[in-house]
Amino acid sequence: MQPESILFSIVIPTYNRPERLATCLQSLVELDYRRDRFEVIVVNDGSTVDLESVVLPVQQQLNLTLITQANAGPATARNTGATAAKGRFLIFTDDDCVLLPQHLTTLEARFAETPDGLIGGRTLNALPNNLCSTASQLLIDYLYDYFNTDITGSSFFASNNFAMPSDRFRVLGGFDTSFPLAAGEDREFCDRWLFHGYAMRYASDVQIYHAHNLTVKSFWRQHFNYGRGAFCFRQVREQRSHHQTTPDPIQVEPLRFYVDLVTYPFSRSSQHAIPLTILLFLSQVANVAGFFWARSQHHRRQQSLIPSSTQHSELAKEGGQHGD
Repeated sequence: MQPESILFSIVIPTYNRPERLATCLQSLVELDYRRDRFEVIVVNDGSTVDLESVVLPVQQQLNLTLITQANAGPATARNTGATAAKGRFLIFTDDDCVLLPQHLTTLEARFAETPDGLIGGRTLNALPNNLCSTASQLLIDYLYDYFNTDITGSSFFASNNFAMPSDRFRVLGGFDTSFPLAAGEDREFCDRWLFHGYAMRYASDVQIYHAHNLTVKSFWRQHFNYGRGAFCFRQVREQRSHHQTTPDPIQVEPLRFYVDLVTYPFSRSSQHAIPLTILLFLSQVANVAGFFWARSQHHRRQQSLIPSSTQHSELAKEGGQHGD
């Protein structure tokens, strides 16, 4: 197989979820697409469980590469996979996702219309009986409704279902690896993509199922980490703004945004609208808590550097005086 014949490279970071990864890979086996036109790159981000036994059963059915790295977070893992990719387009998804059989066929049609764009698809909840998983997906649905009302003028896609030209991904330098968690790195990438004047397009027919099994505790932790990611995003955005002639400040969403968010389940005629509204409210409390926790940690680190810097300055003065 010649590298140039590969159209799509599907990159999947994974960490200690062999059962989910096996389900994800099986969905790739069932893709209705020529096998010589796509490759699969699984990046084992330092898992403590064996993944060879997960990959082996499908390796004869897919053009699949398993790369193992020390644990460094999903942003680094995605970049590792992209570095090894041979396809013209990169597709990113997660190990707890399932691609529908027509996924690549639909994506090919969308790239024929927007060959240089970042295309984001629709994510469907694979665990409708789990209220926390449903609430988490409702939040993503709301954000997509809010930020992607114009399909050709979108501004945010989650990294479990988006694709782009490989060359543009590399020009941008990939994902920002200062994001250690799966929280905010996709938002920053989309923001940087738009900053460089590249197009984003929402394609609701490019669909995946997401099976993220959540409890109230893990739901809180997830959204707490989103808050941490939001602070990291703000820091990165401010650093970039310092180098601009005209600063581009982060716009704070109006109060109506949050009111509409917590009441979103009612607009969707959800059977469990009240508990889902409570969970969405909880998600925002967790998000704020994570943001301010990350900010306090940042300030603490900054403060811890001050005595060392002062001490270094005093020692330098003493050294200068002795030299005189």
